[in-house]
Amino acid sequence: MSDKSAAEAPKVGTEITAKNAKLGMPPVPAATGRDRGTGPYRRLVLRGATVIDGTGAPPWGPADIVVEGDRITAITPVGTPGKPINPSRRPPAGDHEIDCHGKFVTPGLIDCHTHIGVPYHALHGDVAPADYVYKLWLAHGVTTVREMGCFSGLDWVVEQREASAANRIAAPRILAHPYFPAVNDMLKTIHTPEEARDWLRRAKDAGADGVKFFGAPPAIMRAALEECGRLGLRSGCHHAQQAVTRMNALTTAQWGLTSAEHYYGLPEALYDDRVVQNYPPGYNYNDEYFRFSSAGQTFLQAAEPGSAKWNEVLEKFLEIGFTFVPTMTIYDANRDLMRFRRADWHDDFTWPSMWRYFQPARGGHGAYWYRWSVTNEVEWKAHYRLWMQFLNAYKNRGGRVCTGSDSGFIFQIFGYGFIRELELLQEAGFNALEVLRSASILGAELLGIDGETGSIEVGKLADLLVLDENPLEDWKLLYGTGALRLNDETGQAEWRRALRHTIRAGLVFDVEELLADIRAMVAAQKEREAAAP
Repeated sequence: MSDKSAAEAPKVGTEITAKNAKLGMPPVPAATGRDRGTGPYRRLVLRGATVIDGTGAPPWGPADIVVEGDRITAITPVGTPGKPINPSRRPPAGDHEIDCHGKFVTPGLIDCHTHIGVPYHALHGDVAPADYVYKLWLAHGVTTVREMGCFSGLDWVVEQREASAANRIAAPRILAHPYFPAVNDMLKTIHTPEEARDWLRRAKDAGADGVKFFGAPPAIMRAALEECGRLGLRSGCHHAQQAVTRMNALTTAQWGLTSAEHYYGLPEALYDDRVVQNYPPGYNYNDEYFRFSSAGQTFLQAAEPGSAKWNEVLEKFLEIGFTFVPTMTIYDANRDLMRFRRADWHDDFTWPSMWRYFQPARGGHGAYWYRWSVTNEVEWKAHYRLWMQFLNAYKNRGGRVCTGSDSGFIFQIFGYGFIRELELLQEAGFNALEVLRSASILGAELLGIDGETGSIEVGKLADLLVLDENPLEDWKLLYGTGALRLNDETGQAEWRRALRHTIRAGLVFDVEELLADIRAMVAAQKEREAAAP
């Protein structure tokens, strides 16, 4: 590359950002200030909580939790359920206290597959700002996110990551995984193994925590994963159909991939009577209907659960210690489109350009509803049953399955999509403590931050949720809208919501305030659009 062309080339991790900007999709408006959150306090005490620590241990309490600055410094048992608490057993007063008697405290939740907004929405109007996204996450208890793709630019995400860490913005903890530009149908600027290694070294120097792959020619992919291991960069891969026949999820796992995103590449590893999926006549990957209708047939063509091939593949993943981030939530509309088009939260919480982006349109990613049928939904329901059987068996044999949402597409919005993922893990066979474990300590292990967060332990960062009701009884109570329930005393239906406070590294957020802010942001945007000529 000449000096001139090198100077004109986008900075590492911004290649796809520059391409999108030329097509009318600039970076998402960044957060620049913080208007919510109090603390961190010199001494914060949560009094009388029932603790669910995220490790899989059952609830216990009452306990007082002491936070000094951003860290947990004491967890003190203070009594027995049903008996008065002896004040002499309690830690000294804090300069701020939260009454948690009758309430539950869990670790903050970890979303391992996110996007801080979606630049594509700009084709349908003003894109939602990062503040909108962050507040939706915090309002649903998400205190850590892994940004998969950095489509607003690695430099953009790194700046937001540092702003969050310094409490300059109201946001979860952020980890940056930029897009590895090596697939033809998105953007390909890497053509050799040495170019791959050089790109990764520069990405590491630019602040990347890991890398988001969609695939690559095998020699490049293998070299890249080896270099990620050498550099200490974690990696996740969406095994796109354009690349999966050359390397499925088991192949890349054996080469050092950290996690497989979604389900792509897994059914291909389970094929026992073919190598390439049997695509229907007329298939074209660039037609989103064909792409996603056929994607719902992959497990139907794979080895049956419990078969020799199925068990062989499962055991190989276990031997490697591999991680799956299934993001079942993002394809959930494929099973029941009407349900997700009419979800309770769309009217008040879905950003207008995002809503328009969801509608049927040729060429729009995830907007393939122009011919979605009962047959498609039935196939996807069968696809989920087989997918869930594998995930549950993998968990039962000691494998790591983590929570991710990929929201911003296919009728799933930020925060709400993550809570839906908890429901889907329970549908797959995980019990409630196993679901919480996937959403907390296992996510922290995947991201390499389990020494800092993911469970309630002395010395760890104070990433904590305060809930009015036991979340293990019903994940629906974590939705920002709550869940519709009957009040037997009044005979009236009411919306019940459990999450009261989200605490990220000692910074305390009032969830009701966050939700009010989001409703106001969406309403104001609708008013601006209505007033526009």
